[in-house]
Amino acid sequence: MINILILSVGRRVELVNCFKAARDRLKIDGMIVAGDASELAPALYFADKKVIFPRIDSGKYIEAVIETCLENEIDLIVPTIDTELIILAENKREIEERTRARLLVSELPVINICRNKINTQRFMEDKGFKVPHLYSMEEIENNKESYPLFIKPVDGSSSIDTYKVDKREDLKAVLNMVKEPMIQDYMEGEEYTIDVFLDFDSRLITAVARLRLATRSGEIAKGKIVKDEEILSDVKRLMETLKPIGHITVQCRKTKRGVEYIEINPRFGGGAPMSIEAGADSCENLYRLLRGEKLSYNENYKSDLTFLRFDSSIVLDEELKVLKRSDGELI
Repeated sequence: MINILILSVGRRVELVNCFKAARDRLKIDGMIVAGDASELAPALYFADKKVIFPRIDSGKYIEAVIETCLENEIDLIVPTIDTELIILAENKREIEERTRARLLVSELPVINICRNKINTQRFMEDKGFKVPHLYSMEEIENNKESYPLFIKPVDGSSSIDTYKVDKREDLKAVLNMVKEPMIQDYMEGEEYTIDVFLDFDSRLITAVARLRLATRSGEIAKGKIVKDEEILSDVKRLMETLKPIGHITVQCRKTKRGVEYIEINPRFGGGAPMSIEAGADSCENLYRLLRGEKLSYNENYKSDLTFLRFDSSIVLDEELKVLKRSDGELI
């Protein structure tokens, strides 16, 4: 039996269903337990069991994760949002020792590189990967910048408080709106997300590039699976250098300079089910690893698939029991 806990599950119905499909396909007994701080998180109602957690910043979160794992004999803990990664990485050893579950979080130095975008920038520069120029305040004060610029928070997520600035007259206003801003050259070129999966020893298993055709609130709404060897080769080198574990989401653009990186999110991204459905199934890979299989790198996925994501709904009664799900199933 293999039981999996997905944290901060929110709207990730697709991801819950991907784990359930992989479990059933492999004929594995076990539950998908979904956790969130809100009873109105839609994905809770697609899991086998739901758990309501305290807020991540409550001081009670880690103990709640441990208790949930013990009560449900959890084998794998899967985080899904940026704000829980550091606290989980800081407590990784305690969580794994007390629960005997594997925590799908990279080591703290890796998380610190990825969660702070200035740290990401410096790491990339030091290791020879292309990133847009990061301006110092001294350069800005001396009018050394070139437009357009891109402004984002140092620890931002989901494209919140990100702005393209086309002229100096707008720069001050934007900087006043962004807490701890970083100022970069704006990258012109097609944007890609790369879903990468590495085993618990940081060995690369799959890497899939997705062309971002349209986004909404920072998450891909329309995308196409492509086999771009320039991007994939560079991302493989990045993974060998960074050494994360689990499902990693890398964002980049192809510009005149080549592959330029935007950010690294060391977790499942919202569009991960696209790569999973194309055949690079991180959920199935995790089940196989948990039952002791050794995996090797493979490229057995379909390219040139276009995915169009859309909203759906779930109906709850006054007691928050499911009346109808988006698949039309009446409960």
